[in-house]
Order: sequence, then C-alpha cells, then structure tokens
Amino acid sequence: MALWIQAQQLQGDALHQMQSLYGQHFPIEVRHYLAQWLEAQPWDAIDLENQQDEFKAKRLLDGLIQELQRKAEHQMGEDGFLLKIKLGHYATQLKSSYDPCPLELVRCVKHILYTEQRLVQEASNASSPGSGPVDGTPQRYQQINQTFEELRVMTHDTENDLRKLQHSQEYFIIQYQESLRIQAQLSSLASIPPAERVPRESGLQSRKSTLEAWLTREANTLQKYRQELAEKHQKTLALLRKQQTVIVDDELIQWKRRQQLTGNGGPSEGGLDILQAWCEKLADMIWQNRQQIRRVEHLTQQLPIPGPTEELLTELNATVTDIISALVTSTFIIEKQPPQVLKTQTKFSATVRLLVGGKLNVHMNPPQVKATIVSEQQAKALLKNENTRNESSGEILNNSCVMEYHQTTGTLSAHFRTMSLKRIKRSDRRGAESVTEEKFTVLFESQFSVGGNELVFHVKTLSLPVVVIVHGSQDNNATATVLWDNAFSEPGRVPFVVPDKVLWPQLCEALNMKYKSEVHSDRGLSEDILVFLAQKAFSSSSNNPEDYCNMTITWSQFNRESLPGRNFTFWQWFDGVIELMKKHLKSHWNDGAILGFLNKQQAQDMLMSKPNSTFLLRFSDSEIGGITIAWVAENPNKAGERMVWNLMPFTTKDFSIRSLADRISDLNHLLFLYPNQPKEEVFSRYCTPPNCISEEHLVCDYFPPMLLLFISTITNPVNDSMLDTEGEFDLEETMDMARQVEEFLRQPMETQWSGQQS
Repeated sequence: MALWIQAQQLQGDALHQMQSLYGQHFPIEVRHYLAQWLEAQPWDAIDLENQQDEFKAKRLLDGLIQELQRKAEHQMGEDGFLLKIKLGHYATQLKSSYDPCPLELVRCVKHILYTEQRLVQEASNASSPGSGPVDGTPQRYQQINQTFEELRVMTHDTENDLRKLQHSQEYFIIQYQESLRIQAQLSSLASIPPAERVPRESGLQSRKSTLEAWLTREANTLQKYRQELAEKHQKTLALLRKQQTVIVDDELIQWKRRQQLTGNGGPSEGGLDILQAWCEKLADMIWQNRQQIRRVEHLTQQLPIPGPTEELLTELNATVTDIISALVTSTFIIEKQPPQVLKTQTKFSATVRLLVGGKLNVHMNPPQVKATIVSEQQAKALLKNENTRNESSGEILNNSCVMEYHQTTGTLSAHFRTMSLKRIKRSDRRGAESVTEEKFTVLFESQFSVGGNELVFHVKTLSLPVVVIVHGSQDNNATATVLWDNAFSEPGRVPFVVPDKVLWPQLCEALNMKYKSEVHSDRGLSEDILVFLAQKAFSSSSNNPEDYCNMTITWSQFNRESLPGRNFTFWQWFDGVIELMKKHLKSHWNDGAILGFLNKQQAQDMLMSKPNSTFLLRFSDSEIGGITIAWVAENPNKAGERMVWNLMPFTTKDFSIRSLADRISDLNHLLFLYPNQPKEEVFSRYCTPPNCISEEHLVCDYFPPMLLLFISTITNPVNDSMLDTEGEFDLEETMDMARQVEEFLRQPMETQWSGQQS
C-alpha cells in the first residue's frame, strides 16, 4: 500500500501519466480500495510467456474478484450503498474481461505497478537529486527528463509561432484580395465620364498605394516569420537528434548489452518499459514537429514568397524524416532472445517488440514478422545493405507471426512460441574451427507504414549469435562459444567478431558470473579459487594473484587445446563442475561444505594439520564433473605414520543413485568436515531417512533394497588394486560386500530368516 500512498502525491505530468494507466480495463477505484492486497501479490513470479503459469494467473484473478466482493459486502450506510454497487459491478466486469485470458490481467497489473514505481522514483529523484543510487542512473534519467521538458517547451513555442504565422498569412491574403478588388474597380472606371472618374480614381489610388505598401511590409514580415520558425525547427530537430542519440545509441545499447550478459548469467536487463516511454515521447515530439513543418510547407505553397525558406523547409523535411526513420528502425528489438545454443528439431521461442508501435498506431494494420536463420557472412552482408537475395542458412518452422497490441501495457510485439529449426546449412570452416564454433543468427524482419501510408518502413533486427547443435553432447562446447562471445564482444562490431585473447581477470569475471547463475548462489569464485583456476589454465604453480593480472588467455587455451596430460579442455573441466553442482550439490556449496577447487597437494597439506578422520571435498583433476573425498587417517602399513586418502571421484551418475550426504553418512570413519565440523551438523538434514519395514513390505514378503557405501580394510595401499594410478580408490573393487547386502535384502523374508530360526 506504501506505493499507492506515494503515487497519490504525484503532481503535474507524472500525475497525468499515472491516471492514464487506468480505465475500463482496470478501474482506478479497484487500485484504491485493494491497494494493500494488490501490492502484496506475487505478480513478478508469473512468466507471461509460459502458458503453464496460466493457472497461477487464474488464482490471482479469482483472489482479486473475491477481495472486491468482500470489500463490497462490508460497505454500510447511505454512502456505502453506491460504492457497494460499484465494486460489485467492477468484480463482474473484471471477471468477464480476464476470465478467458488471466495472463492479461497479470500483464496489466505488472505494468501498472511498475509504471507507478518508476514515476514515484523519478519524482523522488527530482526533489532530492543527492538521494539516488551511487551509480548515477537517476541523474541520467533526470537529464533525459529535463531535455524532454525543454523539447516540450520548444515544440509548444513553435506551435504558437505557427498559429501566429497562419493568422498573419490569412489576414495578408484577405488584404491582398482587397488590393485586387481595388485594382478591378480602377479598371472599371475607364468607362465612366472623367468628371465622375477623377475623384473616385484618386481615392482608390490612395487606398491602393497604402495597401500595397502594407502588403510589401507584411510580405517581408511573413518571410521573416517563416525564416525564424524554420530556424527554431532546426534547433528543435538538433536537440531531438541529440536526445535520440542518448536514448537509442546509449541507453538502448546498454540495455542490449545487459541482455547479452544475461545469457552468461548476468542480472535481468530490466528497464525496457522506461525505454519505451522515452521512445514514445521522442516519436510523439518528432511527429508533432514533422506535422508543423508540413503545415509551414502548405502555407508556403499557398502563398509563395521568394526567399531561402523553401530550400530550408526541404532540408527540414528530409531531416525530420531521417530522424523518425532512425527511431523506428532502431526500436524494432528482440525482447526475448532465442536460445543461443539451438538444437535442431527442438521447439524454441522468441519475442520481438516495436517500442514506438503503439504511439505511431502501427497496430491499426498489424504487421507480420518473419524469422530466418542466417550465417555470419550473410549477417555481415545484411549490415552492409548488400543484396543477399533472401538467402538463408536453414529452415525454421512456424517462422511467421503477426504483431499484437496489448492495450493494458501499450506494447506492440510478436510472440514466436513454437519455432523449430528443421535443418541447417553449414559453411566451410576455417582452420581448426569446429561446428560448435560456427555462429549463426536469427533475422527478424517486417514491413509497415505510418501516418496513413505517408512513410513505409522495412525493419530488421538480428538476434544474438546462436550455435546450432544436433546432439546434446555438443552442448558443452557450444556453450563455451556463446559465453566467450557474450562476455567479450564490443558494441557495434562486425558480426560476430570477438578478440582471440583476453586478460585473465576479464575471463574470471565471466566465469564467476556464469558459475553463480548456474548454481543459484551468492557464493561465487573467491580469489583463492581464481588462483587455482589460473594455475590449471596456465599450467602454473604461482600462488600470487597479482602474477595473473596482466596475463592473457587465448580462445585455444580456453576451449580448443586439452589441458596437459588430459583429454579435455579447461572449459570442459569447469563446465563439468557447474553441471555437477547445479544438479546435485547446490545446497552443500551454499552451506560452505564443499571447498572444491583444490589440487591433491593442497588437500594433503590442509588435512595433515588436522586430526584423523577429518575430510574435505574437492573436484577431481582427472575426471570431468567428478568430486572426491579426501581424508586423513593412519597408515596401516607403518605404525605412527599418517597419510591422506582419496576416493575415486563421484559423478552425476553416482549421485543419481545415492546422494552425497547419504554416502558420507555411510562412511563411519569420516567424522569431521574440514576444518573441524562434526559431519552430522553439516550433512544430516540432507540424508535420506532410514527405510522402515512397513505393513506393505510384510504382506509382499520383501524388504526394500538399500545401497550402502563403505570401504573395506586395505592392508597394502601401495600395491592394492583399489588404488588408481594417482592413489585414488576404485570403488568398483570395494562394493562386493555392498552388493551381497543388497542381494540379501532382495530375498523373501522366509529365506532371509530361516537360517536364524533354525
């Protein structure tokens, strides 16, 4: 309710904008009387593009209707009677409007709440500029809004000047017609006698001379008005172009950059509704100035007066058309990008939006948008305006969509919900480039007119680069290509050029962003972890972070060349860790139970300073997506000597059978998680409760099977076959007893206990 209280304090244009949010689609009375309930609901938790969320939207709609009906029932007295009827009417109206499409209600309310929040924030920043966030965003917004106010005043000023010019010209024409009438009277005097003609001719000549002198002065004045008005329009258009540069070339480009980083796990790009509001203001003012210039042209044609104005008006008309064209083509954007790793024969979606579509009434004749997949070379040709003869690099099914106008939000967009890439045509690859390094893009294009077919636009926009795969096994390397491109591409680049090498800290930032996003954790990659990764990437032994600050890593080092002594790349190893963590170990990572990024020697040094049965978890160096348990214990072959043991790594496959917490619980000799936490405190809440013998099992004469993990006693760890070449246990050699237990538990109860009964 706090937002609604603040929204009611808005003034001037902000108050007008807030009021315009409401109407029959959502009455302002509903907002007022249900303010607290509306602001408490999880509107943002509903994905408008996900039809599966429709039942959540339906639940919110039902809740809204119930709240309105309850509020109506509680109205008492004479004043409450009318309100009771009105609220009941609104409940019926909203149910009728949104019951067939509850997601539209969510879209409407989200737009209302977001716009109110923006208007309140802008008003707060204007009243106390120093109170905004430290990144300076509100100051930028304030500058943009101040420029809009300046443009509004200038446009209003030229409108007044134009009316003044029109009135002056109309009066001039009347007087000019009067001069023609006098001239006609003078001509008609030739046929009358001189005695009568002379006095009348004298008066007419005098009036004619006076009027002609006035017309000459007034013609110069009109020419001056036209010139001054044209110069004012020049200044307005210059400021409009400057404002458009700030919004389209700065703010919109920054939004696109944030959208691109979202593909690497960056925060949600947000702010598109603000950008649309700005672009609509631009479109409105550009169009107003264009109409003014055309009216001046009409006045000039109506009353030609020799001078430089005609040439200036031609220039102004070309300039304003160029500005509106640039705005329209630049604001045809991809709101929701197609997946950047695109698998053939798999459905995918995307959303295209025209930010100025509602303001320019494009929806009155809804345009169709077509999607085509093109190669990197074809994308380059498109940006150079070269004729690509409608070439494509594949076939997309369901690739046409009509743009829809959402009245509640004022957005014009096309939602491609069931596209599918049927086939792809690959180009010849360069050098060592693999298919997962080849980049494509989805081209969206449309054509429409504005202003009653005055201007026709052919708009197109390219998606972020996509890598096409045909099998899930290619996903890992394709993701590497996408991550590198998203992280290191420059705005305005030639498609899809990226540097072949970058500074190590730049890659660290990208890896940290990706890791935190995939694992859904605020615990990112610490400085020690980044040093460990640098050691792995560069085959270095330095523990000093500063040694890596100015080092560069190449694409080949990242995901083309295998790590020394391994058959996988640096990225493949890192991505394996991400997959393991996000599928099975997120909770343990967030708890701080997994150190993970340690080599075997580091683990040994850390554990040797701790009591026996202390253990830690680290990621395997030798297996992709593997995690091992290292612990310190006595050396059974040498009394008084201790050593560190390492289990063979567990993988996603292992944890699909039995969880990490259960496996650690099975191993009774593991007591303390490094540095000194009892393992029960850390892992017990994640353990599977022990199976009880239920009545169901007694009826069918079977016990439920249970797989337990344990390690048999090792008498000669150096030569034992349970150790791998790196001194890690091979669990396959230690599971015989576990299998016997499981086999025993699978036997009918009579067989299990018959020996004991006898």
